[in-house]
Amino acid sequence: MRQQVEGLAKQVGVKIACQALGVPRSSLYAARQARLAKVRRPASPPRALRPDEKALVRKTLNSERFQDQAPREVYATLLDEGAYLCSVSSMYRILRENQELRERRNQLRHPVYAKPELLATRPNQVWTWDITRLPGPQVGFCLYVLLDLFSRFVVGWLVAERESSALAERLIDESAARQGIVLGQLRLHSDRGGPMTAKSLALLFADLGVKPSLARPHTPDDNPYSEAQFKTVKYHPTFPKRFGSVLDARAWGQKFFAWYNYQHHHTH
Repeated sequence: MRQQVEGLAKQVGVKIACQALGVPRSSLYAARQARLAKVRRPASPPRALRPDEKALVRKTLNSERFQDQAPREVYATLLDEGAYLCSVSSMYRILRENQELRERRNQLRHPVYAKPELLATRPNQVWTWDITRLPGPQVGFCLYVLLDLFSRFVVGWLVAERESSALAERLIDESAARQGIVLGQLRLHSDRGGPMTAKSLALLFADLGVKPSLARPHTPDDNPYSEAQFKTVKYHPTFPKRFGSVLDARAWGQKFFAWYNYQHHHTH
């Protein structure tokens, strides 16, 4: 009977066909739904990405080049370069499947850095150094300080208008010569700032036979001796709210470091 209703419905419509043959329309619709339910949908759409393609999309999105960019921006950039991985919605779906919809930069695996162990049993065995800002009339100045770990003696310092690896090289070279440092004697510790990791400074270390030591990334506590020394600098009663010029800062430094090296009581 259903086949007859279906055949007649093609000619006169469902309503008239059901009335003519005495078949409730609800029964016809229910039969149609049952037939559609028997049609199995494929496990995945025919154009779905393969596992290796998904892996490539994920690797691209989490790469150093694109880790700070939204999927839509990555998609547009790749299209400009003539490359197509998948749609923007697919990029979001892949990230969602891997719980990576939040900031992807923080999810990258970074190398494990060992905490540096600093031990000095005599002077000129380990130095630490760093650069801090001094307040000036506008942007301020940079104070470079080399500190002996064993004696807390400041073996070298300078005040400049900017951070520079060339100035750091000059300070270290002159201080090493003044202290009579020989090859293989000294270990020099610092954080990972630009002047500290400059290639030219590494070459100077090689010439002087100095063993470099670096703090772990984003770990200021790994250079506590220089940090403590800078605190002494800035909490000294004579430290001004602002230096008038770089010459003013240097003149103050001459008095301060003479007091610091020869009158100040150091603690270990």
